[in-house]
Amino acid sequence: MAQYAIVVWGPSESRPHGGYGDEQTQRDTMAAIRAFNDRLREAGNLVFVGGLEGSEATTVADARGAEPVISDGPYIDAKEGMNGLWIIEASDLDEALGIATEASRACDRPLEVRPFAGA
Repeated sequence: MAQYAIVVWGPSESRPHGGYGDEQTQRDTMAAIRAFNDRLREAGNLVFVGGLEGSEATTVADARGAEPVISDGPYIDAKEGMNGLWIIEASDLDEALGIATEASRACDRPLEVRPFAGA
């Protein structure tokens, strides 16, 4: 089994539970994500899942120069950014893409699927 990152993209600013729409829509989305996560756990595909705070909570550490530089804010200022991720195990890219399709439907967001190096 290879490991893949499924990265969730969406608005950079914080939103309650990272959701779109009204509070009921957000609750429904979170329920769909929890149900999806439970199915992944039961199937043995889930390694890790986590949502991220909005980009305003970001701190950048850059130690490429003589002195480290620590700065507030995202490395790249953009309207959309990474909102969370799943780390999954799948037999191949086709299975990972099938899982990502279900994840996109559950969270109502576009997703990026990327194998880990050496996968």
